[in-house]
Amino acid sequence: MLKTILSISGKPGLYKLISQGKNMLIVESLVDKKRFPAYGNEKIISLGDIAMYTDAEEVPLKDVLLSMKKKENGAAVALDVKKASVKELQAYLAEVLPNFDRDRVYVSDIKKLISWYNLLVASGMTDFEEASEAAAEETKEATAE
Repeated sequence: MLKTILSISGKPGLYKLISQGKNMLIVESLVDKKRFPAYGNEKIISLGDIAMYTDAEEVPLKDVLLSMKKKENGAAVALDVKKASVKELQAYLAEVLPNFDRDRVYVSDIKKLISWYNLLVASGMTDFEEASEAAAEETKEATAE
């Protein structure tokens, strides 16, 4: 599921990949459901390709989102990102990802992570684990043939 959810640099929120055209993608905003083209000159990244820095290695975003889902029991994060202090934001991330790299994970990254998680929950997209396992099984089946 996270492979089809996109972040587009310069545009707020998250977008669902609807279709691919020549030199562009058709995306749909998770907030207002409006569809529009996203072109190749825009920095577009799939949430499935994002990882968080830790002291040991990088942890895939899906694992961080799963940890947040467990902590919040599937609900949105109650912490107000705009009003929260740096210490509150870092303390929250430390609860879901205890060994995150405090030098390379910025406060803006934590704010973005929480807002993305809340957006996904509001859109009903919380099956982070099931989607990745299903994709892994499809890959295994495709390589077995």
